[in-house]
Order: sequence, then C-alpha cells, then structure tokens
Amino acid sequence: MDSRSSAGLVGTLAVALVAGIGVGGVLAGYVVGTPGEWLAPTVGSLVVAVAVVGALTLVGARSARTLRNPYW
Repeated sequence: MDSRSSAGLVGTLAVALVAGIGVGGVLAGYVVGTPGEWLAPTVGSLVVAVAVVGALTLVGARSARTLRNPYW
C-alpha cells in the first residue's frame, strides 16, 4: 500500500470515528433520554448542515474548471 492509499484509509477511519461518536451522542441524548427543548434546534442544525454540504457538492460536481496545479 502506498502513502496515498494509507492516507485515504486513515482519513476514512477518522471520519467514521467522528460519525460514530456523533451517532452515540444522539442515541445517548435523544433516544435513551428525553429530548427536551433542544430537539428542534438540533434538527434545524442538521438540516442546514446537510443542505450546505449538498450545495457544495453540487457546485463542485458541476464545475468545468480543472486544477492546473501539479500537486493535484
């Protein structure tokens, strides 16, 4: 495995770890306990985050400009 593949694997594992911690926090706070007054702001924040990530993905996917830097 070369260094680029290793870096991709480490990055994927880091994202999975952070996602797992987030899911654990949601389960501990909302499923096991009572959501209380924080349910609506949490859902709103998640909707905004998904919308921003989706918009950035669409902008990047539709871009016709290529990177001319030898790094990429």
